[in-house]
Amino acid sequence: MKTLIVGENDAGQRLDRFISKATVNLPSSLLHKYFRKKCVRVNGVHEDAARILDRGDVVTLYISDEFFGGTGDGGARPDLSKIKPRLDVVYEDGNIIICDKPVGMLVHSGEGDGADESRTLIGQVWAYLYSRGEYDPERESTFAPALCHRLDRNTRGLVVAAKNARALREMNEIIKRRYLKKYYLCAVHGTPDTQSGTLRAYLLRTGSGQVKVYGHPVRESKEIITEYRVLKSNGSLSLLEVGLVTGRTHQIRAHLEFAGYPLLGEGKYGKNEADRRRGYKSQALAAYRVRFSLPKDYVGELAYLSGREFSIDTRTLDFMKEFE
Repeated sequence: MKTLIVGENDAGQRLDRFISKATVNLPSSLLHKYFRKKCVRVNGVHEDAARILDRGDVVTLYISDEFFGGTGDGGARPDLSKIKPRLDVVYEDGNIIICDKPVGMLVHSGEGDGADESRTLIGQVWAYLYSRGEYDPERESTFAPALCHRLDRNTRGLVVAAKNARALREMNEIIKRRYLKKYYLCAVHGTPDTQSGTLRAYLLRTGSGQVKVYGHPVRESKEIITEYRVLKSNGSLSLLEVGLVTGRTHQIRAHLEFAGYPLLGEGKYGKNEADRRRGYKSQALAAYRVRFSLPKDYVGELAYLSGREFSIDTRTLDFMKEFE
C-alpha cells in the first residue's frame, strides 16, 4: 500500500495521470486493472480514472511496491544534495527560470550518450532549485520543475524552465500560441541574395537522428518556415539573426544548408573539415534572445512578462570574432 497526498502542483489533473506519473514502469493495462479491482481510493472512497484531483486529497494505492521508485516521473532522480549546480541564470522569478545552456550539455538524459541526469540542464535546474529550498522531490508526488522547450546538445543559448505546475501549463500554452519569440544568431557560409527574407520548405524526419529538407511536400513531411536577417558579412561568412515561425527538429541547421548557406562548423548537414581546422567543432548557432509578445488582452499568471525580453552577451559567442 502507498499513500500520496495531492499537493498544489498535483491538483487539477486526472487520477490516472497522477498515478502514472507517481509510479515507475507501471503498464497502462495493469493500471486499468487496478481501477477495475478497486485498488485505488481517494479520501477513502473508490474512484474512477477520470476523477479530477484537488489539493489535499489523499490517494491510497493498493498496488505492488515494485512500481514505486520515488521519482515522480518514471525515471531515476539523481541525489540533488550531491550535485553542485553550475547554472548560468539569465532571469528568474517565482514561476520561471531562464538559463544559458552551454555547448556540449544535453537538456535531458537519454538524448545522446546516456549521460546521467545530474550532468544535464534539467538536472542542473533541479539541483539549483534544491539548493535554494525551492524544490524538494521528497515533498512532491508527481511534479518536478521542467524545461518548456529544448536545444540541441551543441547549440548554446536560452532555455525557459517552469518552477511549478501552473507556470508549466501556461508556458506550454504561450509557446503553442507562439507568444514566446525565440531568436538565434548563426554564422553561415555565403551571403543570402537579400538582406532579409522568409524561407519555406518541407522537412522529413528520417528516423536516424537526422532530417531531410525538400522544396515540395513529400509524404509525412511538415512545412518549415524560417525568417532571417543578415547582420554582417565578411565576404565568405555571414552573420544571421534567425527567427522560427515553425519549430521543427534541426530546422535552422537543415533549412539553411538546403538554401545553400550551411552553418559554420556544421557536421551533420554540411562538410566541416575546413571549419574544424579553423577550430570549430560544432555548429555556430546560439539561441541568444527571447521575447514575451503577449497580446494586450492576455490574462494569466505570467501576464507580468508581457513585453519582457532577455538575451545573452553576444560578445561571449566564439564565432562573433569572425565579424570583428
